[in-house]
Amino acid sequence: MFRSAADSTSVEAHYAHQNLEDTILNALVDSGIDLAQLKVEDLAPIDEFHIGGRKATLEFARQLGLDETLQVLDVGSGIGGASRCLAVEFGCQVTGIDLSGEYCKVATKLAGRLGLDSSVTYQHGSALEMPFADNSFDLLWTQHAAMNIADKAGLYAEMWRVLKPGGRLAIYDVLAGEGGPIHFPVPWARGPGISFLISPQQLRDQLEVAGFEIISWQDSTEKGRSWFRRMGAKIGSKGLPRLGIHLLLGEDFRLMANNQVRNLEEGRIALIETIVQRPSLADVQQ
Repeated sequence: MFRSAADSTSVEAHYAHQNLEDTILNALVDSGIDLAQLKVEDLAPIDEFHIGGRKATLEFARQLGLDETLQVLDVGSGIGGASRCLAVEFGCQVTGIDLSGEYCKVATKLAGRLGLDSSVTYQHGSALEMPFADNSFDLLWTQHAAMNIADKAGLYAEMWRVLKPGGRLAIYDVLAGEGGPIHFPVPWARGPGISFLISPQQLRDQLEVAGFEIISWQDSTEKGRSWFRRMGAKIGSKGLPRLGIHLLLGEDFRLMANNQVRNLEEGRIALIETIVQRPSLADVQQ
């Protein structure tokens, strides 16, 4: 998944957070939420570790026609926000895989508190060596995960392997813009050693080389800029909320957020949402 085992360790260390479950639960209580009556939407401010938050997840998911018949794999599932959202909103069965063992543990605990044990499960592992059989899933879902992965060809080949023929892959990722090198630190990396961005064209090329067919392609960069402007204005007037992704990022949060905004505004990063498909057996045989 990475250039070396050291890279993998560095990525996991970047996301490490001591006592993360307690930190989240305490913030919920401080926000006036009864843990005995916890709902999926209560966790949304911290659950959705990507630009656009819960709104972006739902808007993207609604393009996919999800239902209870689908087996979904969330690659880079974090603390489980998107997977729980997909299970609750659309009824599908979702498996999450993430490099951070701590994130997987917290995701499992939160799912249990929400009574979603039978709908979502989490697996600690690498996206380049996923512990799943060939042709296991109807849909693969990934948001803001590939930035930490150097071997893009290996990533998309592995995604192809575990996806059923005719299945789809939904990607919402941060990519390299045309404005020059990015400013660090950013939420996925404190320095360039674990940041591996490619351009939108390179992503498209990698997906097509892997065998995927492009179904839809949307540049969401401006939408991301607008979201950050709204968030910045809200934080400026009300301050940081008790529950939010700043709890995942720690003391560097403000600098990371400022750099993220600057990178977007200066065109140093781009946001792409794309849905691609592995051809069905019938298509291959034609």
